[in-house]
Amino acid sequence: MHSIIKSIALSGLLLAAASAHAVDVGVTVSGQIKPGVYGQVNVGTAPPPLVYAQPVLVVPQPQPMTPIYLNVPPGHAKHWSKHCRQYNACGRPVYFVKTAEYERGYRPPRHGYDHENSQGDQGNGHGKHGKGHGYGHDKHHKHHDDDD
Repeated sequence: MHSIIKSIALSGLLLAAASAHAVDVGVTVSGQIKPGVYGQVNVGTAPPPLVYAQPVLVVPQPQPMTPIYLNVPPGHAKHWSKHCRQYNACGRPVYFVKTAEYERGYRPPRHGYDHENSQGDQGNGHGKHGKGHGYGHDKHHKHHDDDD
C-alpha cells in the first residue's frame, strides 16, 4: 500500500514539475495560444493578432551627436585613434579644419625667431638677449677673448 501511495505522490510531483516548466520564458509553445502560458510562439503560415505593429527592441538608442570642428596637427588627424583622447573627442564625429600646415611645402616658423622685432640683427648679440657675441651658450666654443 505504501508503494502505491509513493508512486502516486512521485507521479504528482513529476507532473507538477513538468507543468511549471511550461510556464518558463523561452519555452516554445505550439498549438493554441493560452493566457498564462508564456514563451516563444512558432508562427505557422499566418501571424497571430499583435499588440504592436512594430517589434519592440530594448536597447539604448544612440543619440545623434553633432560634429565638432578641430584644428589639429596633420599627424594627429592622420592617426586620429591615437590622439582623440587628448581632445576629448573619441567616439564622436570630428571635422578637421584645414590650415596652412596641410599645404604642400609648408614649413613651420623657426623657434626663437622674433617676428615682431625682426630688424635684421639676429644672431649678432645686440638684441634683447644680452651681451652675447653670437656664439650662443655653448662653453666649448672658442670666443674672441680666448684668442690670446
